[in-house]
Amino acid sequence: MHETLYLTHILFILAAAVLIVPFFQKIGLGSVLGYLAAGAVIGPWGFGIINQIEEVSHIAEFGVVFLLFIIGIELNFTRLSAMKRAVFGLGATQLIFTAMIFTAIALFFGISKESAIIIGFGLALSSTAFGLQILTERNELKTVAGQTSFSILLLQDLAVVPLLTMVSFLAHEQTQIENVGFALLETIIVIIAVILAGRFLLTPALRLIARSHNAELFIAAAVLVVLGTAWLMEEVGLSMALGAFLAGLMLADSHYRHQIIADIQPFRGILLGLFFMSVGMSVDFGLLMQKPLLIAAFVIALLSIKILVLWSICRIAKIGKGTSLRVSMLLSQSGEFGFVLFGLALAMGIMEIELFQILTLIIAMSMITTPFMSIAGERVEKLLRQGKIQNQDLEKPNGEPFIIIAGFGRVGRRVAKILDSGDIRYIALDNEPDLVTRERENGFSVIYGNAGRFDVLNSVGAAQASAIVITIDTPITTERLVHIIREKYPKTPIYVRGKNKEHCEALYEAGATMPVSENLEASIKLASAALTISGVSDDNTDILLDNFRKKYYSGLR
Repeated sequence: MHETLYLTHILFILAAAVLIVPFFQKIGLGSVLGYLAAGAVIGPWGFGIINQIEEVSHIAEFGVVFLLFIIGIELNFTRLSAMKRAVFGLGATQLIFTAMIFTAIALFFGISKESAIIIGFGLALSSTAFGLQILTERNELKTVAGQTSFSILLLQDLAVVPLLTMVSFLAHEQTQIENVGFALLETIIVIIAVILAGRFLLTPALRLIARSHNAELFIAAAVLVVLGTAWLMEEVGLSMALGAFLAGLMLADSHYRHQIIADIQPFRGILLGLFFMSVGMSVDFGLLMQKPLLIAAFVIALLSIKILVLWSICRIAKIGKGTSLRVSMLLSQSGEFGFVLFGLALAMGIMEIELFQILTLIIAMSMITTPFMSIAGERVEKLLRQGKIQNQDLEKPNGEPFIIIAGFGRVGRRVAKILDSGDIRYIALDNEPDLVTRERENGFSVIYGNAGRFDVLNSVGAAQASAIVITIDTPITTERLVHIIREKYPKTPIYVRGKNKEHCEALYEAGATMPVSENLEASIKLASAALTISGVSDDNTDILLDNFRKKYYSGLR
């Protein structure tokens, strides 16, 4: 019976997401608001299908974990170091100033000093899950607004551990300097150990697993890396999300990163959607109906103060007006770690239950406003831009052609050599780990990944490629991949290796720009040699072969 109840809950969660989220996307409100609405519909204050919100929330937390891992793996230590000014400058300034304002307001309303300090910092935090999901959906993570927002969110994640320690101090528990020093030393040792293990052990271990050519085993290894590091960080008092981010950073320079991204993305998407649904379920509409004006006033005040502080700090940092407003409105809500801080304060007796319920409702309601605030910020930014490009991509394209080679066997390697000789930029994919390691040492731009999978191609930037060259030797895989690429990228040229005329026919119908028959080209080379030895002139040989080639390919429907 208990197992049947769980199955019922899973079915209703999936059904609500499938039915509601596409509708919100279609009307331009985005998937985040769709997940929130889906959670509210099936939650305690909707149809009451799911009442055990805590059980859902515990699982949903892994969505934030996988999100931070993906963000970490798309960075590296070099880029992170270059961002330190924004992280510790903008991020720390925002957190401290916003916390001071909210603390002062809480003291004004007669709240105790300990609770006021916790409220100040708890409300100053923004939602990493909401902010990064919206930026990712809109492909803005590498823009000025995206990088500024990420820097502020990263500092807030780093601050979670000190803030949790602060709650313990305020509760007069374990306040001895020796204990704090030991905990700090333990944390530093664990972080260093994780970094060293990732640098010297992780890549060789992944190479061994990749040699098995067992896709499920490789996925299991990737999930183990994420959850294992997250668990280890939590054991020493850090957040799981920060541990996952560190795991991503360790793999950021690995040539296995694109395959791992493709394998982890489904987990991230499903669990992050569940996280947003859990927020929708947690909204206490009963308390909201009891004190609607009070809650609305607090939410408006929260959003206004955070927008004002964030905008001012961004402008002081000489960020454009439009981008500053975009960042401040995107991060105007309070975040998921506020639930954690206030929950700990309640458990330790610092905060009263009624105050806790009001604060969690304020956080949830502020989260619900995030998609609307983001849309408003984007539109105002466009008005302020007035023809000037403020939101330029930090990784400006250098104008060179960019080719993706799917498959790096003999044919792919020859294509790469020709592109190299013409100084054409390319990136190649292959799922043979030893081949990838060997060819990288030989100077080829090849990385590990299953080139027959669209999600892997997407992770290496297929949307920006000037062409995709498919040299895979498996006809079924090749044809399926052409179908998918043509559907997702209708304007991208696809040049693909075919076995024979029948296979080229199928590839052409699937959407290939130009299928090339390997049997034909071999026959033409042999015929060329035969014509030459027979005394036919080079010019006549070229004419005969060109006519045959044209007739062959013109026969394709």
